[in-house]
Amino acid sequence: MPPIDQLRRFATASTTTPQGVVQYRRACSPGYTGGVTQVLLHGIGSASGNWLGQLLAASASNGSANHVLAWDAPGYAASDALPIEHPRAADYAARMWAWLDALELDPQQTITLVGHSLGALMAAAATLQAPRRVHRLVLLAPAQGYGNADAQVRQKKLSDRLSSLAQLGPAGMAKKRAAEMLSARADSQQVAFVERMMAGIDPHGYTQASHMLANGDLAADLARVSCAVTIASGSADTVTPPEGCEALALQLGTPYVTLGDVGHSCALEAAPAVNALLGLDRRQP
Repeated sequence: MPPIDQLRRFATASTTTPQGVVQYRRACSPGYTGGVTQVLLHGIGSASGNWLGQLLAASASNGSANHVLAWDAPGYAASDALPIEHPRAADYAARMWAWLDALELDPQQTITLVGHSLGALMAAAATLQAPRRVHRLVLLAPAQGYGNADAQVRQKKLSDRLSSLAQLGPAGMAKKRAAEMLSARADSQQVAFVERMMAGIDPHGYTQASHMLANGDLAADLARVSCAVTIASGSADTVTPPEGCEALALQLGTPYVTLGDVGHSCALEAAPAVNALLGLDRRQP
């Protein structure tokens, strides 16, 4: 079954927080009635649907007991944008906790917080805001941000990204970049799925996220995180190359896990390895 058809199993829901509406998807292990175990934060050209492989694993009978939430970040899909033109990672983090509080998650129960690409910056900031609520932080192909770069470099990175959006629009950008998010080994259905998710981005939300990326400093935030941290990526990732991800892990003294010969959209292309890493499938080695 094509990925887009599989995704229909996980309809979006939305909840209103004091800071705005958040749209999300949910999946639970059969018969599990406990609290949320994993919260998944997508990247800049993605959406909650990009966590399809993890939603499928969480809803399967695979020996695990999981309750997974995957949000659409502020300014994505039907989630309200942030009220700040140039938000920081901490602004996304505050919205995340407002969302989880609106869902009445027990603040005494800890979660595994997972960030992919730009979502890594959000996840690290969220962990700093509520360290007692996160027992493990998993960063997949993390975007490290350019907050520590020279001002000219930072501005060029931002300008290049926004120029591409202005010239091509979401659909054109998706058509041009979808294959670059995966390895050469990815099948055509995966490429089409990534393209469809990317084509659905909202220009305003993407612009806000681009500003956050330009000013983010993941290494600085992670240096202040006290919970367990794992960094993982694929060897064929050309967006956040594995050398940089491994160097970050080495700098922090935290584990680095290779997900194999896969590209940037590793949660989709290397779903079994990612699911095992997140504890979503105990049958995986």
